[in-house]
Amino acid sequence: MAQLLDGKAVSKVLKEEIREEIAQWKEKGVQPKLAVILVGDDPASVVYARSKQKVCEGIGMAFELFTMPGSTPEADVLAQIESLNNDQAVHGIMIELPLPKGISKEKVMSAVRPDKDVDGVHPINRGYILSGEEGLFPATPQSCIELLLRCGVQIAGKHVVIVGRGETVGKPLVFLILKHNATVTICHSKTPDLGAFTRQADILIAAVGRAKLIKKDMVKAGAIVVDAGINETPEGICGDVDFQAVQEVAELISPVPGGVGSLTTALIMRNVLKGIVLQGGTR
Repeated sequence: MAQLLDGKAVSKVLKEEIREEIAQWKEKGVQPKLAVILVGDDPASVVYARSKQKVCEGIGMAFELFTMPGSTPEADVLAQIESLNNDQAVHGIMIELPLPKGISKEKVMSAVRPDKDVDGVHPINRGYILSGEEGLFPATPQSCIELLLRCGVQIAGKHVVIVGRGETVGKPLVFLILKHNATVTICHSKTPDLGAFTRQADILIAAVGRAKLIKKDMVKAGAIVVDAGINETPEGICGDVDFQAVQEVAELISPVPGGVGSLTTALIMRNVLKGIVLQGGTR
């Protein structure tokens, strides 16, 4: 029976480290601050925004939420972003998704200054992932790697199979995990005989967005399985891995919830602190 990759426990340690770093910045006269823009009243987005505010309050980071009606013109949203880009007291900017119809996600996300783009989606930050330069990178791929490293897993030299090629997780994860000297295979939902590839994995990461896609017979004995999927089903929230069955053959496995997702908010906050340095702050 597999041991758990416990995201909640790792998140607790991570938040304590971030709290200490925030305190150090405050001693230097810098109050780290995250600004979140919420356009419209999508219920899930409201919940996510408030959860970030709660985490910020718990670790000593300043937080400001800018709410705009769903009918707000795109130009007004872009103007709000530009105002925050120019505000030296704001170190990180986040846009809650989805945006209302009529507002271009690409245009809005690209309007955020790269060194304040805590979502790590600006084209310049995407380029930095490929080139190996320092930038701000998406939280979920970072969470997968952080969870492995914090739980004592050595990535170097391992065969990592990633199932999922999405812009948010799969694609950036390929390049981030290559930095750790893994051998990487990338698969997706249209890969023929997917199990032939997943059974080769020392570390299997699922991020395709299909409930319980990864079955027990698709995982080799002793593999490490990271589930970065999150799916709503009639039975509740579940990942891309058939957890109950796969834990019988894996050595380590991350649960959903309680795994990768537990770290993402903390890593967004760490991006805010990294942004301070990228904006010219000195530790």
